[in-house]
Amino acid sequence: MTATAGRAVAAAVALARQHGLGVDDPALLSWGVNAVVHLRPAPVVARVAVYTPLLRPQIREPFTREVALAAALTAAGAAVVPPSDLLPPGPHEHDGLTVSFWRHVDVSPARPTAEQAGRSLAELHEVLGTLPPLWTGSPLDRPLDDLATFLATGAELGADPALLPEVGELVTALRPRLTGPEMTLHGDTHSGNLLVTSEGLRWTDLEDTSRGPRGWDLASLRATARLDGRAALDAMPDPVTDDEIAPFVWFRRLYSGAWWFVHAAREPADLPEARARLTAAVEEVGARLGRAG
Repeated sequence: MTATAGRAVAAAVALARQHGLGVDDPALLSWGVNAVVHLRPAPVVARVAVYTPLLRPQIREPFTREVALAAALTAAGAAVVPPSDLLPPGPHEHDGLTVSFWRHVDVSPARPTAEQAGRSLAELHEVLGTLPPLWTGSPLDRPLDDLATFLATGAELGADPALLPEVGELVTALRPRLTGPEMTLHGDTHSGNLLVTSEGLRWTDLEDTSRGPRGWDLASLRATARLDGRAALDAMPDPVTDDEIAPFVWFRRLYSGAWWFVHAAREPADLPEARARLTAAVEEVGARLGRAG
């Protein structure tokens, strides 16, 4: 375990113990831009923001939204991983890190099929569509704010400074095309965030949530490399065409390109890959916008 991962585990354990939770054998379940820690033997999992503040300096806001949305969805009977009910879910602060607490679920190594992912997203959207706004904010403010931060700080993360103005121009050109009825969104609906558990499929990682057109969620599932995104959308009761969600897919290409630099902050050897992906995204989106007029 790296020193940074150890610091994340220590913060989660310290906060849990402050709230009276017995933690004897913490286990690092996932080590990405966030750390995910099982606070064994308690059935509680901590999510610790480690690298996410690089694009989300006000990380407490998305963590707060995530807990609020998961609680509302749980109360409405949606298939999501609930916040912990054994201690306040947070978010909390310790040693400069932001932490939230979640109910532990038994996760299978199996992955959902494309058809399962599409049907599960449709069911989640049915519940999301019934929720009142849980926060104030403009449509798609989460991805737009993240990209605005990237435009300001991407060079510090290793992005080509000459490429950043092009990213900004493409985002500006795309914004009028990101239209549709507004609803609360999951925000990051690739199948890696759909867990196969002993209690059935459960959506997790709602940190990217915002309000906006459902095309943003559909584009995330369509663009995933983890399964056949087209087959997933076709399994929904009201499938959309690729042309209908194309601007959202293009926007997600740029968004994913920015987040690769956060990944590279954790894995510096992947910085060339991050640069290549952003360049490819800019070239692709620029070409498609040119063809679309």
